[in-house]
Amino acid sequence: MNKLDSAIVESSLRDAGYQFADNAKDADVVLINTCSVRDHAEQRVMSHLGNLKHIKESRPDLVVGVIGCMAQRLGSELLKQSAVDIVCGPAQIAEIPRLITEAMQEKKKAVAVTEKIRQISPNAQSLERFETEYSGDDTDIPAQAYVRAMHGCDKFCSYCVVPYVRGPETSRPPEAIIEQTKRLAQNGIKQITLLGQRINAYEYKAGDKTYCLADLLKMISEIDGVEWLKFVTSYPSKKYFKEIMQAMAELPKVCRYLHIPAQSGSDQILKAMNRGYTSAEYLELLYIARQIVPDIAIAGDFIVGFPGETDDDFAQTVKLVKKARHKNSFIFKYSPRPGTIADKRLENNVPQEIKERRNHELLKVQEEISRALAAEFTGQTVKVLVEGPSKKSHQVDNLPQLIGRTAGDWITVFNGPETLAGRFANVKITRTTPLTLFGERV
Repeated sequence: MNKLDSAIVESSLRDAGYQFADNAKDADVVLINTCSVRDHAEQRVMSHLGNLKHIKESRPDLVVGVIGCMAQRLGSELLKQSAVDIVCGPAQIAEIPRLITEAMQEKKKAVAVTEKIRQISPNAQSLERFETEYSGDDTDIPAQAYVRAMHGCDKFCSYCVVPYVRGPETSRPPEAIIEQTKRLAQNGIKQITLLGQRINAYEYKAGDKTYCLADLLKMISEIDGVEWLKFVTSYPSKKYFKEIMQAMAELPKVCRYLHIPAQSGSDQILKAMNRGYTSAEYLELLYIARQIVPDIAIAGDFIVGFPGETDDDFAQTVKLVKKARHKNSFIFKYSPRPGTIADKRLENNVPQEIKERRNHELLKVQEEISRALAAEFTGQTVKVLVEGPSKKSHQVDNLPQLIGRTAGDWITVFNGPETLAGRFANVKITRTTPLTLFGERV
């Protein structure tokens, strides 16, 4: 979500005539797009603002803006940071060019956030136009772009700040998504990733027709130029699940990849998290997915050290991880987020050292599963969409090391010409690690 917001804002500023500087010291304007999901992310923002304060002491005309979820959460509180001139929430990003102009020309500080977050209307005309006009010129990775299918979330998991900073769950009209996707495809985008906090809950009513994600996947699959289609993140729910899996099985452009967070394997903790399902129900969804799409790659999320998590609760999570056999999992140590139910009602009573130990242990369990699944690719030839040179580039025959991903989201490294960036390549896998496939271009 934040990468897409950054790309849309960057594109709009280029259209307004701005050029981008290589570092903050050379810039007239610095924008920090923020995340509030974890405390660590917010602490990093404060560290950046401290550095910018020093720069601003010698360059008082420097305009600094904090945008995104942290801006929405803290609002005018951020203006207490002397470096900050602009505070802009996710639902107001269409206003950023204007806010920058006012800050530069009128030396005017501004806060643009929604006072009553549950009344956010993300489909307001200005924001919808701002989003639909995005052409993909500023994507981080060649030939790939994100398209937002939904705004916000209505689940209110007890630990999660997203409903408070992103607003209510709202699905964008299919025609707007299709129009935006066609524009991206015309600009050379080959892979579209549909975004939503609960993307599998996409639902849009138009007359007598109710569109779900499966319908959206079919419609986008018919767009010339789009070759791969992904979607994240899915919430464990039976509604539309079989229809979505069937679309994945039947539509060649839809990648066989499913990111579906579990968060815990303990039913007691899942209830405290207000997740709305049991560990058995979660595993049943994975069983259904693999029955319909046998070659599907599945990724998960887990939180360790949630308030009240006992050794037995954690053992249930380890048990679920072993049964689920995710290709990879994103594992986090619980940190309370201000304003959430967990922060208000539950004591953060799991010591930090226990969180660290459980995090390390769960990562180790997942690593062994990932190692075994990756090893199955040895000797196979896989199709990858090339992203560009690897950060740890190691040349072979004067060819740089490139990085790409398979349709199942496996990171793949091989040597080849940089001109392959944004194109597809076939790679024969010669060795593997838990998270990466290594091979030779065929």
